[in-house]
Amino acid sequence: MTSPGTTPRRRPSIRDVAPGTHDSAADVDVLLVGGGIMSATLASLLGSLEPGWRTEIHERLDAPALESTNAWNNAGTGHAALCELNYTPQRADGSVDVSKAVTINEQFELSRELWHHLAAAGRLPGAQDAVSTTPHMTFVRGAQDVELLRRRWEALREHRLFQGLEFTTDPAVIADWAPLLMADRADDEPVAATRASWGTDVDFGSLTRAMLTDAVARGATLHTSSEVTRLKRLRDGRWRVTVADRRWNGRPPRTLTARFVFVGAGGGALHLLQRARIEEIRGYAGFPISGQFLRTTRPEVVEQHQAKVYGKAAIGAPPMSVPHLDTRVVDGDRALMFGPYAGWSMKFLRQGSWTDLLRSVRPGNVLPMLAVGLRNLDLVTYLVREVTAGDTARLRTLRSYMPSADLRDWELITAGQRVQVIKRGPGGGVLEFGTELVASADGTIAGLLGASPGASTAAATMLDLLGRCFPERAERWRPRLHQMMPSLGGGEWDAALERQLVDDGSLTGGH
Repeated sequence: MTSPGTTPRRRPSIRDVAPGTHDSAADVDVLLVGGGIMSATLASLLGSLEPGWRTEIHERLDAPALESTNAWNNAGTGHAALCELNYTPQRADGSVDVSKAVTINEQFELSRELWHHLAAAGRLPGAQDAVSTTPHMTFVRGAQDVELLRRRWEALREHRLFQGLEFTTDPAVIADWAPLLMADRADDEPVAATRASWGTDVDFGSLTRAMLTDAVARGATLHTSSEVTRLKRLRDGRWRVTVADRRWNGRPPRTLTARFVFVGAGGGALHLLQRARIEEIRGYAGFPISGQFLRTTRPEVVEQHQAKVYGKAAIGAPPMSVPHLDTRVVDGDRALMFGPYAGWSMKFLRQGSWTDLLRSVRPGNVLPMLAVGLRNLDLVTYLVREVTAGDTARLRTLRSYMPSADLRDWELITAGQRVQVIKRGPGGGVLEFGTELVASADGTIAGLLGASPGASTAAATMLDLLGRCFPERAERWRPRLHQMMPSLGGGEWDAALERQLVDDGSLTGGH
């Protein structure tokens, strides 16, 4: 993407050097920062498209998939907009806008097609249980929200991707779908639910580790305890990258040159893109939000619930704080998780620094940060209330979804950090709750900011990256990409492929 009146710097490397040519101009063709689902997805794609390229992956922790990709640091939902109300906002006239839900559903299906392709080719060792079929439900209470859910259902069922979505206001039916929702609940309250029986639970940690194992088997190099601390663009478009060894007996920092850099470092991406000094990151800032969940592994509780049940966010709460009672399958073991209970920390990573927020402040992003702060005082109030909440308040929230809950059955766990995007916009700045891909004008570096739906739409996001950063190779890559993801480029995908993904035993889960 080129700004008006500018000429992008020429990137001689991957355009001019034959793949696999080990010339002295660069140490690697592709350098991936971060060992999470985004880097793993890009490594898988490039390993198939350009097997001769030299790829290095650098993860600052001692193993991949330990930050936001870790199974207990995220909701684990295959975000297909089957149950999340925040993807279907209500218009001023009372109707429901489902356009975002349809887009996210299509994007998730691309991810699922990619996982299916890799699994069918034997390229996901040890991740057979990473994707499991788990119904997705939306549950609401009160006459007003019951009517809202009905309108949402009526709008969604018009799209073939959502055909089969069930709706009911019958407490007995809801109790059959998810017994814990209705046990001990008063019978004089209007309730409603929708259910998509083909929903998924995704162990992104297991999936990521398998994808990286495959990438290494195909020639990539994975470095752990390896932190990228500096990025400097050279005159010819390459990047000089400084890497620190974080091991207790580590070697001195080393430098290498890369033709293309992807910063998939979660909350750490903003700092690195700022250090790279690309024009496109000017004006961006981050607002960190942490979260906690209640978790139970007690068999007598877990066995009564087989669904991901999403509700409606409290007034003033961010979309990522939508309460949900979820079945989780992690490393093959089942558990239930409820939350999130929002918190706040100045860290941008769970294993980050308390100075992260302060170090992200730049002259170009002060105004957007101040504007967002002034316009989101209700969010600040909500976070203060959540941070100071005790066991009684947490139990009260849990019992609104599971009236029979006993706090003694649950443990409180801390999830990963999320850094919401702040950028320039109307009124000086806007707060975004999605994900945003930032790429330099010359296509030599790109990074991902934001949170949900994040991991679930990794394939679509990385396809966007390939199109923006390697436009000269798009047509050559298209047939291979279509082979990996048959619905690529289409809208609502082919029904035969839907049935194939459900029936094939290599990875379950699907409509």
